[in-house]
Amino acid sequence: MSPSLSAIRNRVKLYKGHKVRYKALKGRRKTEEKLGVITETYPHVFTLYVESQHSTVSFSYAELLTKEVELEILPEKEQLMQF
Repeated sequence: MSPSLSAIRNRVKLYKGHKVRYKALKGRRKTEEKLGVITETYPHVFTLYVESQHSTVSFSYAELLTKEVELEILPEKEQLMQF
């Protein structure tokens, strides 16, 4: 059984400030895989700061539910700065 949007939202909220590796489908066999930090969580989206691009990207919780975006929480010892 797949988790609900509220369960996904609550789980992402728990890891605010943690370093993650994300993999996002960008269409027609293209994927983007980068490291980032979960900076904010909002009712419908969350944001990641991507250090390599010096920018912020946002994703919806529905993208996690449909597996268009995958998050991997990295161990504490590899954390970037906390926001």
